[in-house]
Amino acid sequence: MRVDYDQLDQTVNALTKGETDTVALMATVACEVHHSDDRFDWTGFYRVTAPDLLKIGPYQGGHGCLVVPFSRGVCGAAARTGEVQLVADVDAFPGHIACATSTRSELVLPVWNRSGSLLGVFDIDSNQPDAFDSADAKRMAAILDSVFRAVD
Repeated sequence: MRVDYDQLDQTVNALTKGETDTVALMATVACEVHHSDDRFDWTGFYRVTAPDLLKIGPYQGGHGCLVVPFSRGVCGAAARTGEVQLVADVDAFPGHIACATSTRSELVLPVWNRSGSLLGVFDIDSNQPDAFDSADAKRMAAILDSVFRAVD
């Protein structure tokens, strides 16, 4: 099953409309995204909890890393640079943190609030190599923006 981004966008926005609690929004997004596509093996958020530090937030899938510094891994790179990380082969990514040995590829997107502050990153892992493309990144970024740009 491949994600129907129009349907996912509609569902996520209907479920989150009017909600302003960041953790509730993250939990809902993680759940809906995780179950929308067979490629998505682990789906979740790492929240900014201190300067240059991410901690695991709501997620779906197996265990994730509890703490990720901005200086390490794909999630750290997304947080540090503020840019989407589209990684076809995690083994080729310098400094990749192997939270799960099954992860072959990742899509990590920075998540911003209304004032432009970084809330964290949204991490989608796949047990398939080269599972994501720029269309996935673009559509997922638009969904995240529509949900989190409404919160302070």
